[in-house]
Amino acid sequence: MAFKLNVGSIKLIPSTGGVFEVSVNGQSVYSKKATGEFPDEEALVRKIKSLL
Repeated sequence: MAFKLNVGSIKLIPSTGGVFEVSVNGQSVYSKKATGEFPDEEALVRKIKSLL
């Protein structure tokens, strides 16, 4: 588990239309709506780790 000691909680919010948004403490980290594709998992994990 990549964030076992750093994350107090994770919230999943259902949406429609295939929207996939990731934010950390209110800061947008990734937007499928903006890019039109799902993120590379490893790149997303690195970006999140850099914000923790």
